[in-house]
Amino acid sequence: MVTGILLAHYIKLDFYSILYVTIALVILLGLYWLILKSKINRSPFFGILAYLCMIAVGMTSYTIQNEKLRPDHYTNLKASENTNTIIFKIKERLKPDAYNDKYIVSLKSFNKQDAIGHLLINIKRDSIPKQYHVDDILFTSAELNLIQKPLNPHQFDYSKYLELQQIYHQLYLNLSTILQLSDSKSTIYGYADALRTKINAKLIEAGFKDDALSIMNALLLGQRQTIDKTVYNNYVNSGTIHILAVSGLHVGIILIILNFLFKPLLYLKYGHVIKPFILVSILWSFAVIAGLRPSVTRAVTMFSVITIAMHLKRRTNIYNTLVISAFLILLFKPTFLFAVGFQMSYLAVLSIVSIQPMIYKLWQPKYWIIDQPWQIFTVTLAAQVGVAPISLYYFHQFPGLFFISNLVVIPFLGLILGFGMLVIALALIDFLLKPIVDTYSFIIDTLNGFIAWVAQFESFLLRDIPFTIFQVITSYLIIATLVQTYKFRNFRWLAMSLIAIISLQSVTFYNKYKAQSHEFIIFNKSRYSMIGFKDNQKLTVAHNLDSAKLNSDYAIQNYKIGEAIIDLDTDSLASVYQYKNNTLLVIDSLAVYKNLTLQPNYILLRNSPRLNLNRVIDSLKPQLIIADASNYKSYLKRWKETCVHKKIPFHQTNEKGAFIIK
Repeated sequence: MVTGILLAHYIKLDFYSILYVTIALVILLGLYWLILKSKINRSPFFGILAYLCMIAVGMTSYTIQNEKLRPDHYTNLKASENTNTIIFKIKERLKPDAYNDKYIVSLKSFNKQDAIGHLLINIKRDSIPKQYHVDDILFTSAELNLIQKPLNPHQFDYSKYLELQQIYHQLYLNLSTILQLSDSKSTIYGYADALRTKINAKLIEAGFKDDALSIMNALLLGQRQTIDKTVYNNYVNSGTIHILAVSGLHVGIILIILNFLFKPLLYLKYGHVIKPFILVSILWSFAVIAGLRPSVTRAVTMFSVITIAMHLKRRTNIYNTLVISAFLILLFKPTFLFAVGFQMSYLAVLSIVSIQPMIYKLWQPKYWIIDQPWQIFTVTLAAQVGVAPISLYYFHQFPGLFFISNLVVIPFLGLILGFGMLVIALALIDFLLKPIVDTYSFIIDTLNGFIAWVAQFESFLLRDIPFTIFQVITSYLIIATLVQTYKFRNFRWLAMSLIAIISLQSVTFYNKYKAQSHEFIIFNKSRYSMIGFKDNQKLTVAHNLDSAKLNSDYAIQNYKIGEAIIDLDTDSLASVYQYKNNTLLVIDSLAVYKNLTLQPNYILLRNSPRLNLNRVIDSLKPQLIIADASNYKSYLKRWKETCVHKKIPFHQTNEKGAFIIK
């Protein structure tokens, strides 16, 4: 099924063709099973046919949920060049930025036509704050804006991330341009949001505030929007960020608590039916309240299967359970396959069930007080082995003290979740006493303090590690073959392990060879100018930033990681640059360009020079005009019109991205 989803994602095929092929394969598989039932185990064709069926089901599942294929999707309706009248419903509230509140919304009407689709809404903050809630229906008239593509090399592509959620445009709105049509709740998500809002208000009323409140929202309600950036970075740097995303660890702890609380139901006549029904209902209610994110959906699906099988007195195989949960999730939400949380949670669980027992067998302490920390350590180590390659690929860093932080955090998490459920229940009935509030706040503050203490050891945090997708694949081949070698201890698996290791070395050598290149880059940096020279694995940046800010600049950081840069040097901006027989003239605010003895191939306009671009072009006859993001927008607009009139290419970095000569 995974193969089918990948094929449908990267190869766009006709929906009806995929559907007819899927139906034909399913019918053929059914007939094959009915006719040759007794010979299926000896026939390889049944396995091949079943595999093709799963590929076809994956492709159909992905394609059938592609909203763009439906005639009433807003992209298939007539749009205005300027403003469009839109009625939409709030679907999800996102973390706000410095200037805007952000929401994901689903469309109800587009230019007076019934429509479907999703948009990203940016609402400018006003002096009087206004927060909308899930299921609120709003009306506006606005221009559709495309999601900004990356403007610098190796930058995170937010537009692709949103496309996986079927979001292709965004709106920039003011409160004055929005009319609220309804605030009634109509979906389970709306009621869940109302419940979260009520719980949050009750917790604030009881005395919770600041970091303690934001951590409670993350751990108990699955909402991380209010976490302070410093606290969040501490969790990242200490290797414990996974506890802030509700996942298998949280759901497993909650299931243990619920299993204990509802154990008396087993004494009833139909207790073996009533208890799993209640447990699964509570787990899915928790998943809805937490926002049905990929990690919590995966965990609740998996533990639901385990709960039902356990109470039906059936033996459960964790690998089968994982496959069933993945199949069910991807059948209804195929794009979850591309979610980082979904990938990491499955890899972590697979590593724990396959690697942890082997590590634990190396030493089995006799005493409980030693055995428990050792078990936590082996689980943490196994999980880290499983997620390390993909974590390096996505985040390019590795927390060296993860085992120390998790050794303390995991027991803390059990206490916080168990105590937190009681705190929420007491808050809802207005019986939350101040000593309980102070105690619970102290527990969370202590946890945050410990995380901050671990995060301060920056020398143990390995940053800016280049890691490609081929290194990820070969790393997992090494892990898988080494596990099999340990289990079976034969030459075949040992040979495959050595081949996998050699493959990783080959990929690493290829990456180093590929890094031996030269580039000239004009980066896009709002209000500043940055010009880079890449000489193999050395980068020299000429800029007008504060030097202390350069190393922390995202454009430079992303470029260093993507190009495996080892050395970074800085320089001051010059007026003329020569690169591979090309001459670049830089015209800054002084607008000096007359009486030159050279004829530039390119002209870079920076820092809003006051000049007549017609005269510049007539005088110097450049092949291309470049304008970086340090210029006024009004100047950029005027220069662009001039270049169109003069029929000369104009490269504006805040529209087309960084200018690169290779």
